[in-house]
Amino acid sequence: MKVLMISANTSRTPYPVYPLGMSMVAAAVSGAGHDVTCFDFLQSNLSFDALRDAVRKVEPEVVGISIRNIDNVNLLNEQRYVEIVRDVADCVRRESRAGIVLGGSAFSIMPERMLSAVGGDYGIVGEGEALFVRFLADVSQGRYPPRGTILRDGDLLPGEAIPSAQYSPEMLAHYLQSGSVAPVQTKRGCPLNCVYCSYPALEGREIRPRNPACVIDDIETLVNEHGARFIFFTDSLFNDGGGAFRKVLREMADRGVSVPWSAFFSPAGITPDDVELMKRTGLRAVEMGSDAACDATLRGQRKLFTWHDVETTNDLFAKAGVSTAHYFMFGGPEETRATALEGIENIRNLKCSAVFVFMGIRILPDTELYEIALRENLVTASQDLLVPYYYLSPAVDRNWLEKTLTDAFRPLRHVVFPPDALDDKLQLLHKLGYTGSLWELLAPSSK
Repeated sequence: MKVLMISANTSRTPYPVYPLGMSMVAAAVSGAGHDVTCFDFLQSNLSFDALRDAVRKVEPEVVGISIRNIDNVNLLNEQRYVEIVRDVADCVRRESRAGIVLGGSAFSIMPERMLSAVGGDYGIVGEGEALFVRFLADVSQGRYPPRGTILRDGDLLPGEAIPSAQYSPEMLAHYLQSGSVAPVQTKRGCPLNCVYCSYPALEGREIRPRNPACVIDDIETLVNEHGARFIFFTDSLFNDGGGAFRKVLREMADRGVSVPWSAFFSPAGITPDDVELMKRTGLRAVEMGSDAACDATLRGQRKLFTWHDVETTNDLFAKAGVSTAHYFMFGGPEETRATALEGIENIRNLKCSAVFVFMGIRILPDTELYEIALRENLVTASQDLLVPYYYLSPAVDRNWLEKTLTDAFRPLRHVVFPPDALDDKLQLLHKLGYTGSLWELLAPSSK
């Protein structure tokens, strides 16, 4: 079958992100014998003319639309993306009779609501590599499900079955020229219980690591064939407790692969030997999901580490000369004026780090935070969560918190509040040719 896959992402914050999820599903669909064409709305500069041309040229029998984000999860500068996805689907509908299948992480969070809002024919919740291929196999035999069907499958792909992405040379070149990084996924799944997070619902709670040799093959392909200069491991958490990340690092070291890379880390369970191996394989910068800035609010978010762990891990990377960025959310469960002031002081004392500070936590369905918000009467059971709503602790006044954070962090060059305050400058640096995690330019020197 002729299949057109569309990445509907429009966000460039803080830099444009290559549509890895769509490319991995495209690899599976192509491997099943279908004729696949990928179109990236962001690469086309959000051009509906380009989208119309692509639909007319491909003449698809099925169109898959990948939806990455619902909104930008920034209470102080909200940007919503669902409307533009609906416009993309409407454009396709005007040019083609092909069935429209919605998928992607944002769709899977609120599938029924997203299907209604966007206006697709079908939806896929979870991993499209298996479900979309199965859907296409049925459709190719004339077996269409009823319009409005949302396909789900409780069986997740084993790690060794998670495919390498079908990296598009033209698409990837666009992102690399825009200062972006080349993405690679090493595993899926998250066993943690953070109150706000949708990853366990999307990927399951069991870690499913890919074959490390396949991961390094991907890296070598990106570097040798596409000229990638910086790799980002897109795992929800790179340093998993089971140690799968160490197998990837050892495979890199054994094969002599060293390329600048970064990833999302938890501030716990990292040893000096880990850091030495990371440095040997090219670790350039670390993005730390610290999330809360004192022990009380860490407990409120159900974190399994303490503020001491945050400081210890931060200092471990600083001693190794690795720049670290922390992300903190104020106003979550158990936040009070006292914990907010304690958190501000803790952040001031972090060494050699860039810090991005959020206020409020986006409430998503099927999370503990949603249940907390229901109990505290901050949302109702009928609340339309497609419209962004943020948890702010009832013990903290919003205006006081915003003013307190603004006054505390305005004098500090390395602390960014609101979190998008430097987006324009970062994008300019990317246009000038800088690559990778440019927030490392914010971090105070360790000297």
